[in-house]
Amino acid sequence: MSPQSGTAEQSLTEVETHGVERIPDADRTATPLDLFRLAFGGANTFSTCVLGAFPILFGLSFWQGLAATLLGVLVGALILCPMAVFGPVNGTNNAVSSSAHLGVHGRVVGSFLSLLTAIAFFSISVWSSGDALVGGAHRLFGLSRDDLTYALAYALFAGLVLAVCVYGFRFMLFVNKVAVASATVLFLLGAIAFAGDFDASYAGVFTDTADAATKDLFWPSFIGAALIVLSNPVSFGAFLGDWSRYIPAGTPRRRVMGAAFLSQLATLVPFVFGLATASIIAAKAPDYVDPAAPDFVGGLLAISPGWYFLPVCLLALIGGMSTGTTALYGTGLDFSSVFPRLSRVQATLLVGVLSIVFIFVGRFGLDLVQSISTFATMIITCTTPWMVVMMLGFWTRRGWYDPDALQVFNRRQRGGRYWFTHGWNWRGMTAWWVAAVLGVLFTNIPGQFVGPLGDLANGVDISLPLSLVVAAVLFLTLLRLFPEPRAVYGPEGPRLARTVEVPVPPVTRPGAPSVPSATLRA
Repeated sequence: MSPQSGTAEQSLTEVETHGVERIPDADRTATPLDLFRLAFGGANTFSTCVLGAFPILFGLSFWQGLAATLLGVLVGALILCPMAVFGPVNGTNNAVSSSAHLGVHGRVVGSFLSLLTAIAFFSISVWSSGDALVGGAHRLFGLSRDDLTYALAYALFAGLVLAVCVYGFRFMLFVNKVAVASATVLFLLGAIAFAGDFDASYAGVFTDTADAATKDLFWPSFIGAALIVLSNPVSFGAFLGDWSRYIPAGTPRRRVMGAAFLSQLATLVPFVFGLATASIIAAKAPDYVDPAAPDFVGGLLAISPGWYFLPVCLLALIGGMSTGTTALYGTGLDFSSVFPRLSRVQATLLVGVLSIVFIFVGRFGLDLVQSISTFATMIITCTTPWMVVMMLGFWTRRGWYDPDALQVFNRRQRGGRYWFTHGWNWRGMTAWWVAAVLGVLFTNIPGQFVGPLGDLANGVDISLPLSLVVAAVLFLTLLRLFPEPRAVYGPEGPRLARTVEVPVPPVTRPGAPSVPSATLRA
């Protein structure tokens, strides 16, 4: 049952009224299966196929690419799944929940990261789906493939996605229910369509006969491909709470985490489809995987049998709607709290317009593939340390939060348990930004983006493991050296951290009486 479905008078196309305030218990009727549908539906799409093609674009063989894909999906799923528990516990999204660890004002970090993620993956869905629709229409009906046609396709598709996001969660859940089943069927049809052309022995460029300079690029290319795959599950980190907040608080956490984990393992369907078809394109139509101007969508249409053109167009339409809505919905929801003058609908429209601008600039003014891979890697580098701080904070707090105190920022108040230092918890903030900056400095994407320290590991991108370790060690160290107030911990006290007894600032707002600090102690 979807959220709000218990209200008889509500229809599928009724605009959602909930913002980032705590969802009332009566409206929290979603299940872990609904979370699975949304997370998997948002990734069981054509845009994920495009990400799945990157190992081949980086020169890996099919089996090397499969290993990089499995590594990226598995590690990404393990990093992601704990982020699902904040929604049921607090009844709000993950950016708001981060107030507990970054401070009342520090929660804007999560909002900023969700904005970057939404723009990137909304853009990928519109680019890939628009290209497929135009290409399929060209092959079926002779439609011209000029810049105007692509621009119209992007604008139309972006408008459809934006409309679904404006209606809200219920409509989005319906779209994803349809997408999960239909996209899977279309991928299985694709397996039939390309079975005769697929050759698992595709060798890539890193063969025994390759020159030394090429061989030296193997590990950088392998790690770079795995990171791009990993960006897909990590990209959901800022959004899982948008959907899991509708799950009742009493739902076992292992079921919620399991739904998030399995949803990412299931994305091996579109990832492997993209990998396999890219290897066919590389063998039969290599011009489409030329590193100077790769075109996966064009290559896929070039090798497709005629009867599969229509399924490709349907896959692009259905899957793109699913990815675009899951990326855009949460950011519009969150920015309605960052900018209180904007309603959820207005904030969604604003973020949508910004994303559409990026879509057109990235497609017609920049290198598309480089834009995607670089932006995706930057998202990982900046988002993963934030997720580490959140997860370790959850663990040290034994999963205890004050849902009302999390809403101080949204109500334009001051004070409360999570006020810390002028609204900032510099412990969590420091662990996040130091780890993120180090990650950017050590990033190494061959031929695209290399940070100032990116060559220190012989060209291998160590940005992710480095940022993970730095964020974890630094955050736990700061919690020990500079204890947080006892009031932010529950009745059982902290785990591994120390505390200090300090008064909690009263919650105040313009024109409202102060709440005595004694009532705010743990």
